Amino acid sequence: MITTNEELVIALQRILTESQVTINQTILEQHSSDESYHSASLPDIVVFPATTEEVSKIINIANQYKVPIVPYGRGTSLEGHVIPYDHGITVDFSLMNKILEVREKDFLVKVQPGVTRSQLNKELKKYGLFFSVDPGADATLGGMAATNASGTTSVKYGTLRDQVRDLEVVLSDGTVIHTGNLAEKSSSGYHLNGLFVGSEGTLGCFTELTVRVYGIPEYVMAARASFKTVNDAIEAVVSILQAGIPIARVELVDEISMKQINLHSKTDYKEQPTLFLEFHGNEAGLKQDVEFMKEIVVVHNCENIEFETDNAARNQLWEARHNLAYAYIHGHPGKKLMVTDVCLPISELAGAIAHAREALDLLALTGGIVGHVGDGNFHVLLMIDMNDSNEIKKADEFNELIVMYALEQGGTCTGEHGVGIGKQKYQEKEHGKALIVMEKIKQALDPDALLNPNKILKIKK
Repeated sequence: MITTNEELVIALQRILTESQVTINQTILEQHSSDESYHSASLPDIVVFPATTEEVSKIINIANQYKVPIVPYGRGTSLEGHVIPYDHGITVDFSLMNKILEVREKDFLVKVQPGVTRSQLNKELKKYGLFFSVDPGADATLGGMAATNASGTTSVKYGTLRDQVRDLEVVLSDGTVIHTGNLAEKSSSGYHLNGLFVGSEGTLGCFTELTVRVYGIPEYVMAARASFKTVNDAIEAVVSILQAGIPIARVELVDEISMKQINLHSKTDYKEQPTLFLEFHGNEAGLKQDVEFMKEIVVVHNCENIEFETDNAARNQLWEARHNLAYAYIHGHPGKKLMVTDVCLPISELAGAIAHAREALDLLALTGGIVGHVGDGNFHVLLMIDMNDSNEIKKADEFNELIVMYALEQGGTCTGEHGVGIGKQKYQEKEHGKALIVMEKIKQALDPDALLNPNKILKIKK
């Protein structure tokens, strides 16, 4: 049994180069937190594998000496997923960042887990293709698969889970498996892709991903529509979806958040509940659909709508939306951003957002509401003084209020951020006896609970 860090470093250096194994304090600190409000915790060692074989050997050592393993992409997670509270080895996949194969005729691409979303789309553009999942952050595909990321485009293209055709996974004993194949569909065996996507590093480490990509649309149009109330905006979205209009993105930004956008991005958008929309298709068809959409939003008390077809103007529009979290951070110095998310049936969304705003006002918390309203997912961005225990308590109370509301309406405690440690306490309430099945799967695949321990589930050893 290894008893000291020094022995573990020596064991790892036997299978890796010296530069791939580090106990440098600065690097340990860089891997001690994510972008969440959860407290930091240092790993004992950080390793940088370059191949699947090296990942397998690292996990063999960890398994042999019962040392925890925490996979790490870019640290953009929001519920403490990559924070190594049990210390051990953090596996940083930044060296495994190659695009291995583009199968443009099959609309598939094979990548290593350290490839980022922007890196992939830059390469795919040469083929007239793009990767659809857009969570805002320039996350790695391995990390996105670990949390089943989705983001702004999921209303049309689906979540990360919908894109995965195959994963190469290293299990807790070092065994390497593939969870799928290249075929469009399969009725063979259990659906392992669905099991591993969203598992947050608790069942294995991803070393390759084969994902679906799409043709760049012929014509793209963006719009910004302002409404009298949040309820009007959401009802407009429901009507647009019912009409079958091919909407690719539809984001709700509440009045307070629009003010924050204007302050941060130096824009002069109307400070009202606003929908940011985008449509993909052919020019003639889209123009007809957009005219229909304009008629729909007017019925729902839309007070102003503006369209953008120029690429630069569209990018500015979406940058303003994607940078909203940073707008809040820069607008409230000395406070920490806490972002929570829930997802509900779209028919319940307006009530959930109204409930969230009432709770924010009742608890006198600073925050705004935004959401991927086309699929029932919304976020609340809270600015919290981490030195004020009362404010932290109120933030936790607020989080619980909106989660419980979502669960009571048949929703989920997290639409896309994942469970990590932040949403762990709601798992039994959401899943009931199905949680026992999840625990048995975890125990079967990771009997010593070494893979990202105590995330999603708490397993007693």
